[in-house]
Amino acid sequence: MTTAMNDGRQADTERRRTRVTSAITTARREGSPLTTSAIARAARVDRTFLYRHRDLLDALHTAAHEPATPSRTGPTVTSASLQADLANAGARSARLAARVQQLEARLSKALGDEIWQFSGLGPPADVAELNSRITRLEQSNVELTRALEERQAELEAARAANRDLTRALNQKS
Repeated sequence: MTTAMNDGRQADTERRRTRVTSAITTARREGSPLTTSAIARAARVDRTFLYRHRDLLDALHTAAHEPATPSRTGPTVTSASLQADLANAGARSARLAARVQQLEARLSKALGDEIWQFSGLGPPADVAELNSRITRLEQSNVELTRALEERQAELEAARAANRDLTRALNQKS
């Protein structure tokens, strides 16, 4: 009797193994998920059956990492291509987040400057023009002061010459 039971168990195990292999092949062909739970559900076996039969689990993992059979609808999708797409999407997300932070900082500064000007607390808008005018006026002031000093020196020299001439004329008479 134990032989009949063992034969029955072996036959049941073989039927389950066949169903699992068939479920893996069907899932690859249809592009269905190749996960332990999905294959166990499709083969009508418990997940522990797959874990007890390492060769079936290895076949499932191998099938999950291989490209699916080519279909006529578009390019094949593998877990490696999906992982690459996910990594690219993550990198793009990080770049976009950095750009958003940069734009938020620029907007905050622009709005802050605008409010500062509008409130009247900040310097007038034409500060640069006023600063350049002050510089020009100071330069003109320096030039005029120098010219005045030169004229005063000339005037003093003319007065001294006039006094000398007046003395010379007064001494002749």
